[in-house]
Amino acid sequence: MNADQGLFVPLILGILEGLTEFLPVSSTGHLLLAGHFFGLTQPDTFIVLIQLGAILAVITVYFTKLAVLIRDALTGKAYAWRFALSVILACLPAVVAGVLLRDFIQGALWESPMVICISLVVGGIILLLVDRMPKREIYDDIYEFPWHLALIVGLFQMVSLVPGVSRSGSTVVAGMLFGATKRAAAEFTFFIALPIMVGAFGYDLYKSRDLIDGSIALNVGIGFAAAFIVGALVVRYLLGFVSKYGFAPFAWWRIVVGGAGLIALVVIR
Repeated sequence: MNADQGLFVPLILGILEGLTEFLPVSSTGHLLLAGHFFGLTQPDTFIVLIQLGAILAVITVYFTKLAVLIRDALTGKAYAWRFALSVILACLPAVVAGVLLRDFIQGALWESPMVICISLVVGGIILLLVDRMPKREIYDDIYEFPWHLALIVGLFQMVSLVPGVSRSGSTVVAGMLFGATKRAAAEFTFFIALPIMVGAFGYDLYKSRDLIDGSIALNVGIGFAAAFIVGALVVRYLLGFVSKYGFAPFAWWRIVVGGAGLIALVVIR
């Protein structure tokens, strides 16, 4: 980061993290492209730490539902345990793949803006097609998702380890293809984001523990606050937006950003 950029970079990156983490547009892809094309970069530890802001945003918005689920699970309610199993099944494949492939993904793939841009465009086209295709909507209540649907969502989520694919985008597509309504697919994505993001945060924090010091404290604080505030707004209003407009706006967003990136890469060469 250039000295004259001051606190502008951590603020923009925090806003970008909060804005894109829960939209089907790939937060990692946007952050990496912002660094490649505009020089908006921070140490890897910064990116790791501000993710906690996005995590807390979900907890804040869904605090009541989470508290009820925990209470009902502790009192032996069958639906709560069934839902917990669904969340575990949806998270397990990506957790295993993420641990095994972390170094390759954050090395080879994160360093390739071409891969990110292509993933954004292809993912946008797929999301647009799935959003418009006629579907048989069977599941409107996330607490009633069968175990096989949760597992399918989890298998799709593994693809999101490729930067530019989007975790929420892959899980939403899986949900809609196999019978979930748009709203239910998006809401289930919020719930499975919690263990995935907490796990990824904890693992990356452990891996980066020797690199963390007080020199980036202010930048982290600004990025964290921005990610929390913007993330909370996105989570609070996204379901209503999706119910009304579907996922087409996000699909076009992906296509435009990825297409612009590809053009820029060709021109720069």
